[in-house]
Amino acid sequence: MVQQVTSETPIEVIYPESDGQPMADNTEQFAWIVKIKENLEILFASSADVFIAGDLFWYPVKGSPNIKQAPDTLVVFGRPKGKRGSYLQWDEDNIPPQVVFEILSPGNTLKEMTKKLQFYQRYGVEEYYIYDPDKNDLNGLLRSGDSFEVIEEMNGWVSPRLEIRFQLTSDPLEIFSPSGQKFLSPVEIDQLREQERQAKEAALEELEKERDRYQELLAKLKEKGIDTDNL
Repeated sequence: MVQQVTSETPIEVIYPESDGQPMADNTEQFAWIVKIKENLEILFASSADVFIAGDLFWYPVKGSPNIKQAPDTLVVFGRPKGKRGSYLQWDEDNIPPQVVFEILSPGNTLKEMTKKLQFYQRYGVEEYYIYDPDKNDLNGLLRSGDSFEVIEEMNGWVSPRLEIRFQLTSDPLEIFSPSGQKFLSPVEIDQLREQERQAKEAALEELEKERDRYQELLAKLKEKGIDTDNL
């Protein structure tokens, strides 16, 4: 009797890159996600080992595609920039995102946010910020050992990792870079760039006029027989 030997083919584990859900529930939530994510990209543009993403699935455990979250914005220090369909932690030197942001919308439930908090606490997030634009309410949690501690005063708080400062006023939340530059929306950034361009053009035009006036003055002096070369 011949015993047949069968080879077992490993089953490929699929880690979905999308759940078919929208990135944001409303325009206000989306605007804040974009503002925070893009301004952090600008802030760390020269740092090759800081990876920033928005609404990207993070899988912390290999072989467990059901264990995942997609923070509105995540920041990973120690990983290179570049395209990713998802953040597979075991392929990233097992480095978890150190900072995550969530922007609340009316559709977020207490159960959903509790699960996110438990996930981020369990899988190594150091700083977790939750902003509700409708209520202009910012909450932060900071890792202490294996758990989170609530940051009691968020107004004026400076992120240990990002070094950005949060300012709560009667108007919407303001965030400032370490140099004091305010986080701006893409439209505001474009407007500022246009203002700088116009100011530069005005300065160049004034410089050209000054040169013309100088040349006219030299011409008049020469007409009067004055040696302008020795002035």
